[in-house]
Amino acid sequence: MKKIIYSVALLAAVVSCKPTQDLTSKGPSPVVVNMDLVNVSNDKVMVSVDPGKFTSSSTTFHIPKTVPGTYSVDNYGEFIEGIKALDYSGNELAITSLDENSWTIQDAVNLDKITYWVNDSFDMKGEKGVFSPSGSNIDKDTNFLLNLHSFVGYFDGLKENTYQLEINHPAGLIAGTAAPFIQVKSKDGKSVNDIYTAPRYFEVVDQPIMYAKPDTVQIKAEGINVLLSVYSPNKVYSAQDIKDGVEKMITAQKKFLGPITTTSNYAILLYLADPAAMDAKGYGALEHHTSTVVVLPESMPLERLNTSMTDVVSHEFFHILTPLNVHSEEIHYFDYNDPKMSKHLWMYEGVTEYFANLFQVNQGLIDNNEFYKRMVEKIESSKNFSETVPFTVMSENILDEPYKDDYYNVYLKGALIGMALDIKLRELSNGKSGILDLMQQLSEKYGKDKPFKDDELIPAIVSLTSPEIQEFFDTYVTGENPIPYGDFFEKVGVKMADTKVTTSFFINGQVPYIDGDPSTNALFFRKNIKLNSFLNEFGVKNGDIIKSVNGTSYNIQNVYDLIMKSQEWKEGDDIAMVLERDGEEMTLTGKISTPTDDKMTLTEMELPENDSKVQLRKAWLLD
Repeated sequence: MKKIIYSVALLAAVVSCKPTQDLTSKGPSPVVVNMDLVNVSNDKVMVSVDPGKFTSSSTTFHIPKTVPGTYSVDNYGEFIEGIKALDYSGNELAITSLDENSWTIQDAVNLDKITYWVNDSFDMKGEKGVFSPSGSNIDKDTNFLLNLHSFVGYFDGLKENTYQLEINHPAGLIAGTAAPFIQVKSKDGKSVNDIYTAPRYFEVVDQPIMYAKPDTVQIKAEGINVLLSVYSPNKVYSAQDIKDGVEKMITAQKKFLGPITTTSNYAILLYLADPAAMDAKGYGALEHHTSTVVVLPESMPLERLNTSMTDVVSHEFFHILTPLNVHSEEIHYFDYNDPKMSKHLWMYEGVTEYFANLFQVNQGLIDNNEFYKRMVEKIESSKNFSETVPFTVMSENILDEPYKDDYYNVYLKGALIGMALDIKLRELSNGKSGILDLMQQLSEKYGKDKPFKDDELIPAIVSLTSPEIQEFFDTYVTGENPIPYGDFFEKVGVKMADTKVTTSFFINGQVPYIDGDPSTNALFFRKNIKLNSFLNEFGVKNGDIIKSVNGTSYNIQNVYDLIMKSQEWKEGDDIAMVLERDGEEMTLTGKISTPTDDKMTLTEMELPENDSKVQLRKAWLLD
C-alpha cells in the first residue's frame, strides 16, 4: 500500500475549501464524498455527497442495486435512512424515492449536497440477503468494513467524474486498503481524515477499505507487494499467524502466472466473524482489481483457515486476469441499477476457479490425485444442474429466473469448461500452449481499459488459437451438449470410473448435502443435489428444512454442532428428525445406517513414460 503523509498546513486549503465548478479547468469538478466514522449514531454512519454545480432542473441519485462480481440483486439502497437534499443555504429541497435504490431531486440547479445515514449489513436480520464479503460492518471505535457501494452512490451523468472521498475516522484505527491516500490529523489528535481520489465511480466501488486497530503485515512475493489486514474480534488470530500461508500462496500464484503482470500492489482484507455474535454469516470472498474482501469464521482451526485462505483467496487473486483485465463492455460500463450481464461467466468465474486449483498442482501445493479429486467433485456436483442449457444463455440471464438459481454452477461446470478447453488447446499445440497462454494473449489484446464486445470474444479466441476451437465452443459452451469428460481425460492418460463410497451424514467429501438461508437462519437439504443412501432411505427430500434432530434444534448458528454430533452416530441407533416440507412440519423416525454414495474416480493409466498421453498430461499439469 502506498501511503503518502502530508502536513496539515499543506492540505489546509484542500480540506477546508469545497470544490466548485472551475470555468478555467479542463474538466468538471469532482464529486466530493464525506464519511464520518467518528460520530457514529445508533450503529449508523453519516455520509454526504457534493456533486458540484448542476445546470439541469432535476437529477437522480442512485445507490447500487447490484455490483460486479456478485451476480445477484442486493438493493444496497435498503441500508440508507434519512436521505436529504440541501441547497446552498442549508434548506431542504424536494426529494422523491423512485425505488429502493434511487431518489429524484427537484430544483437541482440549487443542489449543494445530499446527506444520509447508512446501516451496516452485518447487523441486519439475514444481512438482507447480501453476501457478507460484499456487505458492511459498523462497530464504533473498533471496526468498519467498507465495501463502498454500500455507502457511496452516484448521480445520473456523473459516474465518469473524478471522486474525492474524505473519511474521518478515530485516530486509533488504520485503513487496510490497496488505494493510495493522504492523511490530515485533527488538532486534538483524536481523529484522522483520510483523503482518497478515484478517476471515476467504478474505481470508488473497486477499492474496499477496512478500518481496524493495527493488525497488518506487508508481504513481498515475486515482485508484488501484498498487504494483509486482519480483524479478529476475539483476537483468536493475527495477521502474523496467517502471513506464511498467504506468502506461500501468492508466491506460487505469481510463479504460475509467469510473465503475466496486472498489478504490483494487492490487499487482502480478512474479516474473521464471531459465529456466536450477530455477525457475518456468509463466508467467502469478493474480488476487486487490486484487492479482495474475505469473510471466514473466527472459530476455524488455523490449519483449516490457511487451507480456506488458499482456496478462496487464490480464486479472487486470479480475477486480476478476468474479468478485471479481460472483460466485456457490460462489465466495463457496468450499470449498477439496470445491469446487462455478459455471456461469458464460463471465463470470468469458471476459468478463474480452474486456475485456483490448477496452480496448486502446478506449483506442488497438492499432488495429481488431489487435483483429480477436486475435478471429480465438480463433475459430480455439476450434474445437479442442467447439462444441456447453453452456458452463455445461463450467464446472460443469471439475474433472472430460472437461471439465477444455477449460479453456483459457474464454479463447477464453468471450471470444467476451462479444464476441457485447456486440454484441447494442449492437444492441438502438442502440449506447447494451454488456457493460461490464451489468457495472456487476451490480456495483451484487450486489457483493463479496452473492453470487448460480448459477441466478439469467441471469434477472437478462435483467431488466436485454432479453427477447431470454434467447434468446442459451438458444442459445449454456446451449444446444448454435455461435456464428455472421459474423452478429455483419456487424451491425457487419465481413466474415469465409478465406485461406491461411504460419506458423512451431511457432507460428501467437500460437497455438503445441506445449506443455510441467511435471511431466516434455517438449514435445509439442498435442492440440486443427489442425497446419500441414508437420507434417501430415511425419507428426506430435497428442500426439506431441518427443525431438530434427536430433540435438539438446529440452524445456521449451530450447524457445526450438528455435523460434529452426527460423527458420533452408530449403525442401528435410533434417530428422529423434525422437518418442514411445503410449509408443514413432519417427523421422521428410524435407525441409523451407514451413508453411501456413488463416487467417480480418476486414475492415471499405466503407460510408458514416453507415451504421448503421459507427455501431454505433464504439459497440462506441470508446464
